[in-house]
Amino acid sequence: MLTIVRFIVMSVAFLFICIVSFFYSLLRPFHRNNVYLTSKYLGKVTKLLGFDVEVRIPESVKNIGPVVYVANHQDNYDVFTMANAVQPGTVTVGKKSLMWIPIFGQMYWLAGNILIDRKNTSKAMSTMSITVNKITKNKLSVWMFPEGTRSKGRGLLPFKTGAFRTAQQAKVPIVPICASNQEDTIKLGRWNNGKIIIELLDPIYITEDNNVSARTIADQAHALMKEKIRQLDEEIAKGK
Repeated sequence: MLTIVRFIVMSVAFLFICIVSFFYSLLRPFHRNNVYLTSKYLGKVTKLLGFDVEVRIPESVKNIGPVVYVANHQDNYDVFTMANAVQPGTVTVGKKSLMWIPIFGQMYWLAGNILIDRKNTSKAMSTMSITVNKITKNKLSVWMFPEGTRSKGRGLLPFKTGAFRTAQQAKVPIVPICASNQEDTIKLGRWNNGKIIIELLDPIYITEDNNVSARTIADQAHALMKEKIRQLDEEIAKGK
């Protein structure tokens, strides 16, 4: 019964937030803080699902300016959990197919997020140029999931290089975002689902050395994030 009630409440809350955000974004389409404000309310849904989210932000990241955020992508609950870590002046990069999800897709686009056609290489490269332009000209930060898909309990998947090439071209730092495991942690039928920790790591600054490839930077970020996620999972386990 609790599972059904929570699912209904979650769905209604999500729909309500999307509708409000849609009309709000109509008043100021593509504003730099539409995504941030929407995320603040999406993040509160975690309370309805019976768990807390702790976000840790190091001093090195506060007020840093435009960056490329790279985060681990676990499951559909990310829309609520990761929302708590979205910073002002940030937009996300998502699949073009999201645009066709009723209400959410239109809100997502109007809020100022960037839609990419992954099946079309030439269009994807064009979108990268648009993304770089938003970072450099509009002073926006961009949030990306370099795994390219939800991990669903398989651990941190290999990274694609798009986010890192974007950071190189825009000449901005990369800030890894690590969330502790939520696969089999969030159960709608359980009253208390404990806590999920999201930690932003120190920025990775792009070197001017042309010999450093996007793949090298991606592998460096992957190693750092894998270790941090392991530490967060251990911390959660010890606190139970």
